[in-house]
Amino acid sequence: MTAPISEEGRLGAYLRSRRARLDPAALGYPVGRRRTPGLRREEVAQRANISPTWYTWLEQGRGGAPSADVLDRIARGLMLTEAEREHLFLIALGRAPDVRYRPVDEVTPRLQAVLDAMPFSPAFIKTATWDVVAWNRAAAAVLTDYGALPREERNVLRIMFGNERVRAAQDDWWSVARFVVASFRADAARAGASAEMTELVEDMSRRSEAFATLWRSDDVAAPGGGAKRLHHAEAGLLELEFSTFAVDGRPELAMAVYNPATEETAARVRALLEGAASRTP
Repeated sequence: MTAPISEEGRLGAYLRSRRARLDPAALGYPVGRRRTPGLRREEVAQRANISPTWYTWLEQGRGGAPSADVLDRIARGLMLTEAEREHLFLIALGRAPDVRYRPVDEVTPRLQAVLDAMPFSPAFIKTATWDVVAWNRAAAAVLTDYGALPREERNVLRIMFGNERVRAAQDDWWSVARFVVASFRADAARAGASAEMTELVEDMSRRSEAFATLWRSDDVAAPGGGAKRLHHAEAGLLELEFSTFAVDGRPELAMAVYNPATEETAARVRALLEGAASRTP
């Protein structure tokens, strides 16, 4: 009967498998005569800036638990993908690595296609700092025409506190604004965007006393979903149900989808979009 592999053994096996797939020639190392495929242990240690002896021990399952910093260095040295880096942390430390926030300016065509597949449900994708980076036609018609805004103003906070038309459309602006600020605080912290959050908060506090007041309350809310009533200038009262979804593999992105809550709202949204399409050259 085969003995179960220990956690140290799993870590060593994973490190060896990732090391074996690297091409020495492509990384500038002489090929020469190598007993096994991939890089040598001392070459990985050099790339990770750690002791060759300790790296050897890690592969042999006797190096002890490495720190998160060392694992990050090894991940870079082995050129691991984000998924592989996360797996490395789970094996070595029993937890996922701390989230590293990555600014995003646009989404893939595949994600845009997901938005476009919901023609009568306003939907958009936002970053951890709530910059809107993609949206569908329904979102532009019902919520905000993001394409008409400068890129730096396509931010949910800036729109909520700086756009009078959006403010007037809310059924209870103060309650909505409180929820938005509390949800933003949770999102940005979860994604590890502390520096970016601080910069945006300072700017928003200078622009809006209402935002500054709500931010000082330190409220936190889960941004999962809820109900929304909008007084649209053309379509009238719209009753919507919204849900927020994480984008798989992209912790810095979230998708918000607003579905009509009543048949009347669905008809009004459809008429609004059809009217906008008829006016488009």
